[in-house]
Amino acid sequence: MFNKVLVANRGEIALRVIRACRELGVKTVAVYSEADVNSLHVQYADECYFIGAAEPSQSYLNIDKIIETARKSGCEAIHPGYGFLSQIPAFAETCEKNGLEFVGPPAKVLRLMGNKVEARRAAANAGVPVIPGSLKPAKSPDEAIKIAEKVGYPVLVKAVYGGGGKGMRLVKSEDEMRHVLETAALEAESSFGSREIYVEKFLPMARHIEFQTLADKKGRIIHLGERECSIQRRYQKLIEETPSPFMTVELRKEIGASAIKIAKAINYVNAGTVEFLVDQNGNYYFLEMNTRLQVEHLITEMVTGIDIVKEQIKIAAGEKLAYSQSDVKIYGHAINCRINAEDPYENFAPSPGTVTNLRLPGGPGVRVDTHLYAGCTVSVFYDPLVAKLAVWSLSRLEAIRRMRNALDEFVIDGVKTTIPLHKRIMEDEDFLRGAVHINFVDERIDKLLPKKALTEEEIAALAAVLVNQKGEAKVKALALRRQQKGVSLWKLAGRVRGLRRTF
Repeated sequence: MFNKVLVANRGEIALRVIRACRELGVKTVAVYSEADVNSLHVQYADECYFIGAAEPSQSYLNIDKIIETARKSGCEAIHPGYGFLSQIPAFAETCEKNGLEFVGPPAKVLRLMGNKVEARRAAANAGVPVIPGSLKPAKSPDEAIKIAEKVGYPVLVKAVYGGGGKGMRLVKSEDEMRHVLETAALEAESSFGSREIYVEKFLPMARHIEFQTLADKKGRIIHLGERECSIQRRYQKLIEETPSPFMTVELRKEIGASAIKIAKAINYVNAGTVEFLVDQNGNYYFLEMNTRLQVEHLITEMVTGIDIVKEQIKIAAGEKLAYSQSDVKIYGHAINCRINAEDPYENFAPSPGTVTNLRLPGGPGVRVDTHLYAGCTVSVFYDPLVAKLAVWSLSRLEAIRRMRNALDEFVIDGVKTTIPLHKRIMEDEDFLRGAVHINFVDERIDKLLPKKALTEEEIAALAAVLVNQKGEAKVKALALRRQQKGVSLWKLAGRVRGLRRTF
């Protein structure tokens, strides 16, 4: 086992890795930017080093500075977390050249699976179904149009080196296709440094289901079951759960075997996630492979009892997996909500600022991974994810009820968050039935996001004005219509002269 590991990340994932290292008896080194001087991961690590300005390119993406810090501090390995450098082949190669163990797959695997067309080809060669479309980049607009005509509209035009929903355009007709191609190529070049795009069939009612894999350096590969990731907004995941309400024992066995086939075919090492689209008839298609720890890994840990981060570190240190496939058991149901510092009522505009008050939910089966504390600053420079709220219970319905309670208990003041949206989804009838798909949120966003809730004071003030204007009977009817969860009409009535007797 390593003696010391550098965590090349920030926020809640840096804390997650530091805690795993502590349990393994491994010392940790934190790196931080100008914006993160007072961050919790800096305080929790055994050592910490300043690496640059707030802009990621000057700090968390600065390969030379991170390698220099790792060597200076005597680290043997670097854990990249997710995001930033976690899927950059050049970073993994630089680690190898400097005698540092990269906690993740080899650089050649990162390079292969980072190219979405090569990844599709690798899956097809392994005998795994892929979404109809390109198996190589489109050489020209005419070629892209021919592929679209062959598979049938609607299609997705995607960046070859894309990911996370970036560099992706939905196209419904040939006329639209001709307008979109150049824009998509420019967007791909801007985001990923390459104009290459490819085309694949759009499956509108499909589910996004991913399988967590673990692979050691001795060739043993297992999967830890699936995660349902269909609750997305513009291809960005919002809520994940495991097991999928759609999954059967037979389908889990079949898709899980396909995930392992792909991992074996590319000689994968460490934790990875093979992602699929599954249609309403149970037909599944390889989508991509995420060659890193996933944001939502915690719910898999909750239903399997396997600590994925500790397994990552053990694998990187050369240890064999202690589990066979038959050892993996899924027990109960877990749900994860990604809490972002965004205002869902203002088109999800970022909401940086200072957290003035924080109250975390608790109770049996509740887990919160966060780096927030009262007085901390949510910076505009980084991803808006500020917390992951996960719950576990014996059944899906009990887990949903537990999540509702946890969301009600969760208080973050000073910045806007997506908690109101999560609350609405947990009450949606189709979600309760498990009838979800990748466009579930986008199709009903107006229903899920009603008008902004009024405070008690605002309601009371409005009632006072209306008493004078419309009389008590009309006010009573209006107040009943405006009643909001958690707001007592009796309490409000007591603040408005002459209203109490009307309720």
